[in-house]
Amino acid sequence: MTDITLLDGSIGQEMIKRAGDRPTPLWSTQAMIDHPKLTAMVHLDYFAAGATIASTNTYAVLPDRLALAGLESRFEDLADLAVMAARRARAAHGSGRIAGVLGPLKGSYRPDICPPAAEAAGLYAPLVARLVPQVDLLLAETMCSVDQADGVLRAALGHDLPVWLAVSVMDDDGTRLRSGEPLAALGDLLAQRRPDAVLINCTRPEAVAPALDILRGFDLPFGAYANGFTRIDTGFLEVTATVDALSARADIGPERYAEIAMGWVAQGATILGGCCEIGPAHIAELARRLREPGHVIS
Repeated sequence: MTDITLLDGSIGQEMIKRAGDRPTPLWSTQAMIDHPKLTAMVHLDYFAAGATIASTNTYAVLPDRLALAGLESRFEDLADLAVMAARRARAAHGSGRIAGVLGPLKGSYRPDICPPAAEAAGLYAPLVARLVPQVDLLLAETMCSVDQADGVLRAALGHDLPVWLAVSVMDDDGTRLRSGEPLAALGDLLAQRRPDAVLINCTRPEAVAPALDILRGFDLPFGAYANGFTRIDTGFLEVTATVDALSARADIGPERYAEIAMGWVAQGATILGGCCEIGPAHIAELARRLREPGHVIS
C-alpha cells in the first residue's frame, strides 16, 4: 500500500460560506479580518476530518492584492494572523504540518496580467520571508502559465523548506495550462528548478486524470486537489470580481469526489486534497476511502 499525504480542502471558500457575509474582492482575507477566530476553526475541522496539512489563508495576502483595498500597510499582520490560525489549530489537534500558501499575483486564472518571472519573484519575496520561519513547507497554488510558475519558484526555493508547485489546467482539457500552453511545457522548468512536488489544483475533477498522466513523466512526487465549481466563468476573470460570479456543482458530493480521487491514486498520485467547494466532509470521506485498502495517511 502507499503513503498518502492528505491536504485539507477549501480554506477561502469555506470561510466565505461560514462567515455568511457578502463576498468582496479581498475574498477570504476579508473574512479573516472580520471573523478572526474563524480561520483556526476551519483548519481544525480539516485536521479532525483526517487532513495532515493545514494550508495557510495567505492565498490573497499579497501586497499587490491588498493595495486594491488600501490595506497594503497591514500585509505583515495579516500574514501572521493567517499563520497563527493554522498553528493554533495544529496545537489543538496535536499533530500535522503547515503549508505556507503563495497565490497568484494580480488575480486568479490571469497569467496574462502577471508580471514576468524576474519581477514576480521580487513581489513574492516579502510573503516568502514572512512565511519561511513559521511553516513546514511552501505551497504555490493555481499557477496558470510556465512563466508564472517560474516567478513563484524563484522566490520560494532556496530557503531550506520543501516547495510544492500546484498548477491549474483548463476545465475542459487537462493537458493544457490555463494560459493555453501544453502542460508538458513545464518539463524544462521543473528540471531546472526542481521543486519537491508538482500538483494539479483548482480545476474540474474530470480534468485531473489526463493532467496526471503528464505529471507522472516529470520524475517528481505528484498529486492533485480539484475544485467543485461548474467552471471558471469569464465574469470571474475581472480583477475586482467576487466569488459569487462562480457556481458550485451539485454533483460533486463527498462520495463522488472520493471516488474520482481514488482514481488519481491508481495513477500514482501520493498527495491529495481539495480546492474550492471541497469541504471537510469531502476530506473525511476521502480519508475513509484511503484507509479501506490500507493506504497510510501521513
